[in-house]
Amino acid sequence: METPCRFSLLGAEVDTVTSAQMLDFAAAKIAAGEGAIVANHNLHSLYLYQRRADMRAFYAQADLIEIDSTPMIAWAKLLGHAVSRAHRVTYLDYREDFWARAQANHWRVYHVGGAPEVNAASKAGILKRYPRADVHTHSGFFDMNGADNDALIADINALKPQILFVGMGMPRQEAWIQANRHRLPPCVILPVGAAFDYEAGVQYTPPRWTGKLGVEWLARFIADPKRLFERYFIEPWFLLPQAVRDLTRRRRVTATG
Repeated sequence: METPCRFSLLGAEVDTVTSAQMLDFAAAKIAAGEGAIVANHNLHSLYLYQRRADMRAFYAQADLIEIDSTPMIAWAKLLGHAVSRAHRVTYLDYREDFWARAQANHWRVYHVGGAPEVNAASKAGILKRYPRADVHTHSGFFDMNGADNDALIADINALKPQILFVGMGMPRQEAWIQANRHRLPPCVILPVGAAFDYEAGVQYTPPRWTGKLGVEWLARFIADPKRLFERYFIEPWFLLPQAVRDLTRRRRVTATG
């Protein structure tokens, strides 16, 4: 697999990785019996990254950091980085390739997140398309510091999944991974937010063409304006200092040839 290039963008580090490269990376780790964290950044995570030490600690441990944001791709291109639409990696774009590989290679997949009834529907939706997929789920509504968490960790260790999806939203999912990674079996861990809500059909799924045109965020906002207004129209302004630093760094590089 071609080695992704890691670079600084808006105050954090990201990798020039495509969906296919990410899946190849996961497959290589599984074949080697090794664990890894495949993180992702969008504008919301960058906002949290600047304000929370636990988020910075989580990303410092990540083995691969996807870009899950069309505006970030556009900004990186403006700065001269070798990225394209193909380097925007999100579950809705890679899910069919992922589940095809998971079924063909007999990967055990465990998902932590969502409500029990939603997980049942998401699992049914996946199995309808990939009937031999090995899928296990656990609700995301539990005490992260109590006996419920201990029982969850025990269940994961008993099943020994190769892939662990953690879909509890930022920053809860990252905090849980950070706190419990040392207690987990070797597996590829991916924080995926509401990924399984899409599988269950309880979360609005923007048409994939909106992502290609760079307006997926707008489709999401129209569908859920109350929840997303601050995230899309307020939080990005707090990244202006990081954007200025990016431009300053770019000018220095250009000036030195």
